[in-house]
Order: sequence, then structure tokens, then C-alpha cells
Amino acid sequence: MSDPSRESELEAKARRGRNVALALGLVLFVVLIFVVTIVRLGANVLDRPF
Repeated sequence: MSDPSRESELEAKARRGRNVALALGLVLFVVLIFVVTIVRLGANVLDRPF
């Protein structure tokens, strides 16, 4: 692993960029799973017997 206290500004910027890209990908994946779940359930949510 790299030592954060010794990394250059360019390396730190690249690491931040990778972290942002990874976070964005994770958020998009969660939103996609949520949307697919809602679409698949559709109107069946309202037709449940109580």
C-alpha cells in the first residue's frame, strides 16, 4: 500500500478520483436495484390481502 503522507499531489488526486468513481458506481447500482424491484412489484403491492 502507498503511504498517504509520502504520496504526491498527483497520486492523491488520482486516488480521490477513483474513490469518487467507485462511490458513484455503487450509488448507481443501488438505484438500479431499487428501480428494478419497484418495476417488478408494480401494482402487486396494492393487491395484497391484509
